[in-house]
Amino acid sequence: MRPAWLEVNLDSLAHNLQRLRARAGQVPAIGVVKANAYGHGAVEIGRELVRLGVWGLAVATVEEGRALRQAGLTARVLLLGSLHPEQAEAALSWGLIPSLSTLEAAEAVEARARALGIRAEVHLEFDTGMGRTGFPVAEAPLLKERLGRWEGLELGGVYSHFADAEENPSWTAEQVMRFAEVQEVFGPGPLYHLCNTAGVLNVSPLGLGAIRPGIGLYGLWPDSGLKPIARLLAKPTLVKRLPPGQRIGYGGLYTTQGEEWIATLPIGYADGMPRLLYNRATVRQLGPDGAECPVVGRISMDQITVRLPGPTDLKALFEVASADFHPSGSLWGWAQLTGTVSYEPAVRLAARLPRVYLRGGVEVGRMEGV
Repeated sequence: MRPAWLEVNLDSLAHNLQRLRARAGQVPAIGVVKANAYGHGAVEIGRELVRLGVWGLAVATVEEGRALRQAGLTARVLLLGSLHPEQAEAALSWGLIPSLSTLEAAEAVEARARALGIRAEVHLEFDTGMGRTGFPVAEAPLLKERLGRWEGLELGGVYSHFADAEENPSWTAEQVMRFAEVQEVFGPGPLYHLCNTAGVLNVSPLGLGAIRPGIGLYGLWPDSGLKPIARLLAKPTLVKRLPPGQRIGYGGLYTTQGEEWIATLPIGYADGMPRLLYNRATVRQLGPDGAECPVVGRISMDQITVRLPGPTDLKALFEVASADFHPSGSLWGWAQLTGTVSYEPAVRLAARLPRVYLRGGVEVGRMEGV
């Protein structure tokens, strides 16, 4: 296996799911595994979430849903977002549950379902204030009337999405009220879901019929009791002693101050480590001393260089990103240093990184890099 890999702790995933469900009153969870499970590997994470008893999984694209089906997952897969009418056939052929935000998409799915002789389960999305996707709330009565006439569609769920449940309680409360208007139109029966991770943590116990956590499953939310589930590990491919005044990397952005030991680790921005972290990030050398080593010089496409406290051999193991909230050596820390959210460095973890899955400290799954 390549000497750089992502290690994923499935026990932490289970902890996060349990904590989020408890916060929402133990309602079912729809496990969001879009964007390759936020970089953690959609197939293995999806399998584990199904084993843990989620209502189903959620993806953003037909292709993501197809990949789950091709890997043998038979659980419900909800296709989030606004479905283009041209995708109706593909969504149904792979057994996905389309989200409908337009009449054009609804009519396309209904026509295709009738042609196949099936009743296709669909979820309706309503725009309660985010302004991105979803039917206007005022169109709820029209949709209910249309669904009564569409023979090819079966309403399985109704949902919306919070725009700023992190920091704007008044806007969030307004969205809750608008969603209640939709619920009043459709009455009991559909699965109602509204809460993303921020909603679960800040609006609970508004669990409704299900919650829809994404980033919270992967633990990248500080001060919440959630645990980051992955760490990025690497072994050096080269360790050498450099003299004073030696420039390192593209552009020579670091110069040795004295005689220094430098290790090259086979990880770079093509693997998802932000290029802007040069001379700012740190990695941790695992072992009795647990030395923290600064990343020095430009982050290259495939490699980084780190300053060591002393010589080491090529068997040494470094934690390039730790499974915590380290300010300069974790996915969350990378986001803080580069002025973005933790979602971004997570989803940028490249498919070429091998992924190793642990439960109870024992490897239970592995995906080689591509």
